[in-house]
Amino acid sequence: MPFSPFACPLLAALALGACAPTGESSHLTRSQWSFELIDGQRPISDAADIRFARGEISVLVGCNRITGPWRISEDRLIAGPLVQTEMACPAPAWDQEKAVGSLLAATPRIILQDDRMTLQSSGHTAELIRVPD
Repeated sequence: MPFSPFACPLLAALALGACAPTGESSHLTRSQWSFELIDGQRPISDAADIRFARGEISVLVGCNRITGPWRISEDRLIAGPLVQTEMACPAPAWDQEKAVGSLLAATPRIILQDDRMTLQSSGHTAELIRVPD
C-alpha cells in the first residue's frame, strides 16, 4: 500500500491528542496544594505541599523533597519514578514523609472537589487544599 502524504499530519495530530492532559491533569498543572491531613494527622511542617508542573511533581513533607514525573490515568495519580533527597529528619516528620512516599508509590486514587484534593491508597490518605495562585 503506498504511503499517503496526508498520513504524517494526521498521525502527528493524533499523537498530540493522545498526549494532551485530561481535564483533571489540566486542573493540576501549574498548581500548588498544601497538606491539611496525612493519615488523619496535621502535617508536622507548615510548608508541607505538593506542586504540579507540566509533567513534574514536587512534594515536600518534612525535610526532604520528592520529585518525578506524573500523570493522571482514570481516577489514579501515577507518579514516578520518584527521587528523594536524604536529609536527616526528626521521627514524626520522617514518618509522614515515608507515609506520603508510600502513598505516591501506590498509585493513589485522586478525588478533586473544587479546591480540595484527596489522595487515597489502601494504606494511606492525604487531604490537601489548593494554594491560590
